[in-house]
Amino acid sequence: MTPDLSDLATTDGDEAVTPSEAPASLGTPVPGATRDDGDNEGSGAPGEAAPEAIDAEELLESEAAEASISPYDRPGRWYVVHTQSGYEKKVKQNLEARTQSMNMEGHIHEVVIPMEEVVEFKGGRKVVSQKKVFPGYLLVRCDPDDDSWYVIRNTPGVTGFVGQGSKPSPLPRRDVESFLTTKVDGDDAPAKLGKPRIDFEISETVRVKEGPFAEFSGEIVEINEDQLKVKVLVNIFGRETPAELDFAQVAKL
Repeated sequence: MTPDLSDLATTDGDEAVTPSEAPASLGTPVPGATRDDGDNEGSGAPGEAAPEAIDAEELLESEAAEASISPYDRPGRWYVVHTQSGYEKKVKQNLEARTQSMNMEGHIHEVVIPMEEVVEFKGGRKVVSQKKVFPGYLLVRCDPDDDSWYVIRNTPGVTGFVGQGSKPSPLPRRDVESFLTTKVDGDDAPAKLGKPRIDFEISETVRVKEGPFAEFSGEIVEINEDQLKVKVLVNIFGRETPAELDFAQVAKL
């Protein structure tokens, strides 16, 4: 089962500057011309054209355009790689080191640990923490060839690719853009997956930590993210009683 989970070419350089046509006779001065003996400050070698000034606004626009390109449209294809659980960061470092030492930078382009922000409550305080979206997995952007797969498969900690058949199955566009709406950098900065996710779910059973229902357990029937409250059905004397509680008053079982 295939997991549900245009190359960008940039050109730079200065525009060629065509020097003024030399006079037919070197002995005949050109009206309005000034002599450059190479003594002027900031000038290049005699006869050398001055480099064109860099337009800062155009540079910023170019960088913004590159950042807005979908990660799916970058060179290569995205594959899901299974790793030993808890060793995702170490495997990422191993794969990047092997890619460099084996001169495979042109084939293996990017290794990502998808992260997301989760709102938790610790000690009665709201804490936004970063968690792995897929523990035990990496996303790798590489060229779909035998050389890339050989290097990845033989990296310490890698247990295989996700996909059917003898060859790995690439991720479709919708999954790539969902997991990687912005590029994740080398420091494992979290992918921006929108609004931070509340770490509670409807129908989940939680334990009440404080208040009149302390030590009771109940099922979450409503979540109010704006007010940071949950409504829990607490069973008291055989009867389910709804209780509205702060996130900090309940804990996951």
